[in-house]
Amino acid sequence: MSNMYASKRILVTGGAGFIGSHLCKRLVEEGNDVICLDNFFTGSKGNIEGLLDYHNFELIRHDVTEPILLEVDQIYNLACPASPVHYQYNPVKTIKTSVLGATNMLGLAKRVKARILQASTSEVYGNPAVHPQPEEYWGNVNPIGIRSCYDEGKRVAETLFFDYHRQNDVDIKVIRIFNTYGPNMNQNDGRVVSNFIVQALKGKDITIYGDGTQTRSFCYVDDLVEGMIRMMNSREGFTGPVNLGNPGEFTMLELAEKVISLTGSSSKIIYQPLPQDDPTQRKPVIDLAKKELGWEPTIMLDEGLKRTIEYFGSVVQVL
Repeated sequence: MSNMYASKRILVTGGAGFIGSHLCKRLVEEGNDVICLDNFFTGSKGNIEGLLDYHNFELIRHDVTEPILLEVDQIYNLACPASPVHYQYNPVKTIKTSVLGATNMLGLAKRVKARILQASTSEVYGNPAVHPQPEEYWGNVNPIGIRSCYDEGKRVAETLFFDYHRQNDVDIKVIRIFNTYGPNMNQNDGRVVSNFIVQALKGKDITIYGDGTQTRSFCYVDDLVEGMIRMMNSREGFTGPVNLGNPGEFTMLELAEKVISLTGSSSKIIYQPLPQDDPTQRKPVIDLAKKELGWEPTIMLDEGLKRTIEYFGSVVQVL
């Protein structure tokens, strides 16, 4: 693959995770020297197995809440459990990962003069009172709710990034990732796409929380990775934050019906009560990404779901 940027030494924290593994693969294939850092709390060696034979890929088992000394040109900071099941399992660890992880990586970037990108999240918008969500919106987050370890952790990380930028002139890039799906998702992570697909493949009832009218926008992982790389290599002084997500908006019921039809499953849809602080709407405004990065998603939901179903079909034990 031809590389539009000169080869670099690149650190990816959380590189064995769902999004991180796709990013590592792409960066390695483009000829960069990639260091993948992961503590394997939610990441998995299986996600990066195919990269271990590459001479320009290195794996370090490390927790970002502890400092590390490395020489790199760019840092993608992705380390943090990103699904409610995992981040609520150990909420103190989750917020520490976001806050101490950001502090340690920013310290590293400052010392070695690396450019650093923070993988923030649409969760900084909380349960939004503004729809769809532009980057200027400050959000509506419950600071003491069961999701706040993640939401507020990511908000503090953004604060740290901008303070390091203003105070120490660190070269920062901040993206806000909206719902992303694709191969290498953890089948037990409680996210709606993986839940529905695994339930359908096993012929179990598909569980919708609430009445199924709440909406999400789903971005296929390859589209997201393209946006991340464009943001990392965007013009000097452009910090973001930038929304990266797919503005196509679907209700949970529509998603469930698509999954049933694409898997040919006999699953029925059942309804359960909505969890606390679960946002009712999510949809990014991506005008800034279009303008600054020339980026917008190209993979439609049906196509992305087919690829994701194929992946889960190979890893799920179908009864």
